[in-house]
Parts: sequence; C-alpha cells; structure tokens
Amino acid sequence: MSGAESFETYDDEHPPGGGVPEQWGAPAVRAVRDGRTPPARTAPAVLEHRVLQSLLGAWALAACSAEEAAAVEEHLRGCGACADEAGRLRDAVGLLQRPESLDLDPALRTRVLESCLERRPPRIPVPGWAVPYDAETARLDALLQDIGDAEWHAPVRLRWFGADGATSRRTTVAGVIAHLLSVDGLVAVALGLPDPLGGIPAPAPAPASRTEAYWRASRLPPTRAVRAPWREQTHALVRTVSFTGSGTGRMPVSYGDFELPLHDAMLDRAFECWVHAEDIADAVDYPYEPPSPRHLNRMIDLAARMLPTALAARRRDGLAAPGPRRHLVPAGEPGRSLRLEIEGSGGGEWLIPLDSPAAVGSAAHEVAHVALDGVEFCRLAAGHVPPEEAAAGKVGDREAIRDVLFAAASLSRM
Repeated sequence: MSGAESFETYDDEHPPGGGVPEQWGAPAVRAVRDGRTPPARTAPAVLEHRVLQSLLGAWALAACSAEEAAAVEEHLRGCGACADEAGRLRDAVGLLQRPESLDLDPALRTRVLESCLERRPPRIPVPGWAVPYDAETARLDALLQDIGDAEWHAPVRLRWFGADGATSRRTTVAGVIAHLLSVDGLVAVALGLPDPLGGIPAPAPAPASRTEAYWRASRLPPTRAVRAPWREQTHALVRTVSFTGSGTGRMPVSYGDFELPLHDAMLDRAFECWVHAEDIADAVDYPYEPPSPRHLNRMIDLAARMLPTALAARRRDGLAAPGPRRHLVPAGEPGRSLRLEIEGSGGGEWLIPLDSPAAVGSAAHEVAHVALDGVEFCRLAAGHVPPEEAAAGKVGDREAIRDVLFAAASLSRM
C-alpha cells in the first residue's frame, strides 16, 4: 500500500505512524521529522472565487499571508481552471529566478587544500612559489576534461606584443597545449627532467623556437593525445621542486636571451598557463575565472619586477625615450620612479625605477602615477591589450607613463 493510500484512511488530525497530514505543508513536515512540535495548522480563510483568483500571482511568488495561502491551496484542490493557472504562474516564477552558476570558484581548490593541510601538514610540502603553477595547471586540466574531441581542433589565436606591435599566430586548442608542453620543458631541462622535445632540434632555446620546432616535427596536427604528456610533465615539475626543497628556487632557468630564477620561472609558467587557458576557454565558449587573489598578486609582482629590465631593453633598441642624463643614478640608489597602483583582485602598489634596472624605486622621486585593474594589467603584460588602449588612470610625466605601459606589453611572447 502506498503512502498516499494510507493517508486516505485517516483523518487530517490523526495521521498514521505519528506523521502529519500532507495538507499541513512543508513547515509541519520538517518540524515532525526534526522532532519538534509542528506549527499550528492555519485555517483557510473563506474567500470568494474572484478574490482567490486574484491572489494566484501573489501565491506563486510566496507573497500571500498564511491565511490567504491556505485559502488558495484549499481552493486549488477543487478548481481545475485555477489549478492550471497556478501551475503556469509557478513555472513562470521559476524562470524568473537567477540561475546559480555550476562553475567552481577558482579559489576553492586553494581553500580546500589549505584546510586539509592545516589538519595534516604534508610530509613533503610544495614550495610556496610553485603553488600557483600547481593550481593553474589543475584548473586548465579540469577545463580540458570537459571538452569534446572536436573542440580540441577549435581555432585559437595566440597573441603577443612584439617590437613591431601586436602579433598573433593561429593554432588550435591542442596546439596551445603543445606550446605549453614545449615551453614548460625549459623548466624541466633545468631540473634535469626529460625534455619533451626529445631529439627534435630547435634553432634556439627560446619559447617560440621550441614551440615551432615541436609543431613542425608533428607528422599530424596535435590532438587531444597531447594532454597526457603535458599533464604528466606538470606533475613531474611540481613533484621535483617539492622533493628538492625551496632552496632550489634560485636555480637559473634559461629562456634563450634571458634567465629567470626557478621561483620566478614557475610563476611565469603559472601566468602563461592561465593566459592560454583563457584563450582556450574563449575558443570553446567555456566560462573561466582569473586566478585566486593571492596567486594573481604574485604574478603581478613578477611582472612589476621585470618592468625596469624591459624598459632598459626598449631603450637600447631605440623604442623608448632615453632617460635624462641628469637623472642617471648608480646601482642601488633611488631615482626617478613611477608608482604602479593595481586595483581590485591581487592589487597593491609598486615603485618602478625608470632610469636603470639597478636603481631603487623611490616615493621621493615619483614623477608619474598609473592605476590599473589587476586583470587588465595582466592582460596588458600578456599582449592581449594594446598599450594605447589600456584602461589606466594616469597622472604625471606622460613620456614615462607611455614607456612603462609599452614595456609591460613587451613582457609578452608566444
């Protein structure tokens, strides 16, 4: 015998098994299940049909008083026309409600791991400077798990800002993962791990050269099969730096025409992983959020620390105005500076020395102030936003501001 049939053999005041009658509603049912005294049953008010009909909209929105709601629900049991109308109104209310996103907060993984590690510290911890890379590769891998075979061949345009301005290169989603595999290989080689290029000759140990060599050596365009070696390499990098300890963070990693210490190279790889994950997400119409604020702040800090060297390189190439001779300062001394204010997620302030990479930023020698949103600055540094179009608040020396914005864009590469 079903529950509904058993209810029919009892009156409303004495349901079987100590339960509550269905007509009492959800609050009473929940109260009995929780072992509490159910609320007093609301007696339905006696109202005319036209009044009850006019209350259907308010009832669907749960805006009626308890007495009115009881009267409407009692009426709906015997009036088919009103019951149909009430059903349509309830469906309409459901469509008006804002849907909840099923996409996870990008900071959720970090919070869960931190909570777990507080309870049981790891025997071999991941160095703090490698955590953003671990998080961003995991987020990208989650995206890749969600896409179908055909989407691996969706067109993607890699963008960066070169000496001649905005530059781009067309590839596919699989081609982007092959690019990340190739360039992450620079860190792998520095750590003594296998080079993903194997015996493939590259003209130079630079990111673009390695990527082009890998693409050319592939007999067929990359497919989703590239995901496995890329993910295995990301795990190997995190595992190796964890076993070797935080002291290896100063180990140099060569990018061909420049070097970064390992702790900065891992941040650089985390930054590029996020940027290219957004490229992929755009190509397959997949929602993707920026990194957690703590990780975003570290990426911004790396870009800010690289700006003086990028600015000096542009001066050597004749792409930026030479610093005034009277302002040239010895290494370690304060000099003309630009205050870079990053707003929003991952924000902060940095004093950028303008006349020498070896000079020290100084508030007393501040000649300009630039304010940018954190994600906007990162997209500028990734070459995804032209320097002329960066949404920045600017005060002070216009030439210095222009040079710094162009230097930020020049940090990008394929």
